[in-house]
Amino acid sequence: MRLLQPDDLAAILLSLKVAAVATLGGMPLALAVAWLLARRRFVGHGLLDAATYLPLVLPPVATGYALLVLLGSGGPVGKVLQGIGLPLAFHWTGAAVAAAVMAFPLMVRPIRLSIEAIDVEVEEAARTLGAGPIVRFVKVTAPLASPGVAAAAVLGFAKALGEFGATITFVGAIPRETLTLPTDIYEATQTPGDETRTLVLCAIAAAIAIGAVLGADTVQRRLTEGRD
Repeated sequence: MRLLQPDDLAAILLSLKVAAVATLGGMPLALAVAWLLARRRFVGHGLLDAATYLPLVLPPVATGYALLVLLGSGGPVGKVLQGIGLPLAFHWTGAAVAAAVMAFPLMVRPIRLSIEAIDVEVEEAARTLGAGPIVRFVKVTAPLASPGVAAAAVLGFAKALGEFGATITFVGAIPRETLTLPTDIYEATQTPGDETRTLVLCAIAAAIAIGAVLGADTVQRRLTEGRD
């Protein structure tokens, strides 16, 4: 008996690609939002704070449906993207967007905490030496917050890798196009006689997640030691 089906490997590779794209694509915005929430007070600060963490409390299916309404082929933004050749609904890129949205709060949080832990006087010293806002962020804030950025990357990757509800609602489960590892596992649980295959897929998902966590822990520890 074959432990895995031909589409399983494609689902695993697609999940890795989706998680990587979601993490890399979401990181710049996560950095910007984390900095705004940590260092600025403005009208709408509380609203931005609430909106950032909204995907954590909303049912993932609701988030996926909102993405479908907004970014689907009939949605206001989706029509524009479709017109320029960037379809999202029922396409792997849509899976990356859904995963990025769901992972976003988990990426913002550790970066924000790292920035808040930085002594403001350090940034002020750089300002008095003539460094502008962008230079201060790139040369001072970002390096000091690097452990939080590393934590954000692994949390975002792990969440994107395991995302299911928003993804299946927004892009479906098309083999070799939008069928990701979590959806593949779900479908295997619904197929009589596929218990062994389900266990193998779960073991693969766990191994990837553990590897990502251990790798990020090593990077974070070295960054922290380098700072000390």
